[in-house]
Amino acid sequence: MPGTNTAFVRFSDVQKTYDGETLVVKNLNLDIARGEFLTMLGPSGSGKTTTLMMLAGFEVPTRGSILLEGRSIDAMPPHKRDIGMVFQNYALFPHMTVEENLAFPLKVRKLGKAEIEPRIKRALDMVRLAAYGGRRPGQLSGGQQQRVALARALVFDPKLVLMDEPLGALDKQLREQMQLEIKHIHEDLGVTLVYVTHDQGEALTMSDRIAVFNDGVIQQLAAPAELYEHPQSAFVAQFIGESNQLHGKVVAINGTTCKVEIPGAGNVQALAINVEAVGRPTVLSLRPERVKLNPAPGALPNIFSARVAEVIYLGDHVRACVSVCGHDDFVIKLPNSEGVVQLEPGTAISIGWKTEDCRALDT
Repeated sequence: MPGTNTAFVRFSDVQKTYDGETLVVKNLNLDIARGEFLTMLGPSGSGKTTTLMMLAGFEVPTRGSILLEGRSIDAMPPHKRDIGMVFQNYALFPHMTVEENLAFPLKVRKLGKAEIEPRIKRALDMVRLAAYGGRRPGQLSGGQQQRVALARALVFDPKLVLMDEPLGALDKQLREQMQLEIKHIHEDLGVTLVYVTHDQGEALTMSDRIAVFNDGVIQQLAAPAELYEHPQSAFVAQFIGESNQLHGKVVAINGTTCKVEIPGAGNVQALAINVEAVGRPTVLSLRPERVKLNPAPGALPNIFSARVAEVIYLGDHVRACVSVCGHDDFVIKLPNSEGVVQLEPGTAISIGWKTEDCRALDT
């Protein structure tokens, strides 16, 4: 993320309600740096799209203020905010050619033909569509239409670009390709970009930072690796990537670690990330790829007997669902190596993990 102490975009105590009773966004305080790629990630109804629409000017905060470069934009209409928008449905004019679609925001800003033509050429070159300027949107594939929408959002050199689920309508392969293209365009231009998605893989791939929304509140705001490796709540651990969760009770706390009793299974050693006190309930979070198969006795602080319930071969790795610690849906991911693919349902195994790979979080 670009290093700066001055917020380019600032949400200050922002709230939003549509019915006067239920807050869709609750007391939001968020700073976005100039040149940053920030993703708002969360399930449907979490408040992320409403937050983006308030920044765009299509919704008005019920309370609080939104600042752009230190100035309030609350009373500023959308067309005066100098913001580029990219939507999931492309929102292109079907009766216009690609070049005419790109010229539209430039003509609205009253640029002359001498300025418009080179800007269109540069934008089409940026999205690798230089040969498609004379076509209409209906003559393009979904991926090409999304590139045109991206070019139109960038053609007038906006201060800020907002993207609302822009890749949701594309197939998996094209979506992954476009993720990298948008990421590289952002790196080349250095434009500030705010992106909304419910796809955690997309957020991890593209972002400088991710704001994880749930129930109108940012649950955690951090770089992708920090979110994945160090989730601060059970919700974030489960929403970012995949996580096994074991419910238990804290029986001892020793500095940064704790001992958690799992009913009917015994004690687990874990990092005490977000625990209240001895005797209180907690949730243990453990990534499937951190689980070891058949460790030597005493090699790990947490070793349990398990039984294989299901095995799925996925080429480069094997995904096994096992019964352990009273749970029948505990997942382990193992590299595809000799012996692993021989796992069969019903096989008795042992599994284990390190203390530092198991995080005790709030319930």
